[in-house]
Amino acid sequence: MPCEKVFSPASLPSNQLAANQLISAPLNMKLILGIPIFIMVALALFEPSNLDLWLADMMYHPGTGFIGKKSFFLEDILHDKVKQAIIGFLLLTFSVWLASFIFPSKIKIERRRWLYVVVAMLTAASLVTPLKEITEVQCPWSLSRYGGVETYSSVMDIRAPFVKKSGQCWPGGHSSSGFVLFALFFALRDVRPRAARIALASAITLGTILSLSRMLQGAHFLSHNIWTALIDWTICALLYYAMLYKSPEKSLSSAMLFWRKPNE
Repeated sequence: MPCEKVFSPASLPSNQLAANQLISAPLNMKLILGIPIFIMVALALFEPSNLDLWLADMMYHPGTGFIGKKSFFLEDILHDKVKQAIIGFLLLTFSVWLASFIFPSKIKIERRRWLYVVVAMLTAASLVTPLKEITEVQCPWSLSRYGGVETYSSVMDIRAPFVKKSGQCWPGGHSSSGFVLFALFFALRDVRPRAARIALASAITLGTILSLSRMLQGAHFLSHNIWTALIDWTICALLYYAMLYKSPEKSLSSAMLFWRKPNE
């Protein structure tokens, strides 16, 4: 009688066994994506303009400017050095991924997981610039309210004609240097849950610190940075689902399909 080999985990090579046994932690995409999308819709419909302006007013001193405008720590350390560190981390991750092909016996990594980190961080960070160019939202330091010459408009308002140049301040670019680390949370959640939680807390903390530093310098309103966090989270979550997420059903069906033999 014709027969086919029955799938058994014991029949898998060790590397294939590890890949197919790794089932992702439970993931409710309705919550993972639904909550940030709901908040984005709420921000679009009910813009916190009064809160943005009130916080900016608190950080601005008439005659001298924003209180962090000339801060060496805010500009050279929290802006320049942190950005360089994140770029360095991204390049290092990509280099290790590439080196794993050249020295496979020495560098044994789960390439797809490392590649996800690179793709997610790069995609989230790269989206900021085109969004700034499209939306043309002015920075606080450019507004007449804070010693500049431009007219204030919220994200969803029609832009007033610019006096000197169009704005490029939404979403917050520098805070994205922290929030792109959401990618580490998703990359680690299935293999090292505790490290994933630390990565999540680190991303939120660093993103918040960078957001506050730029607000103190007059570069962004609070809502600009909230948008950045939501956009970066959504991108990292979608790419995780596409590149790494493995449900029990998907894992078992893939393994059985791979090992099923034709009739003999």
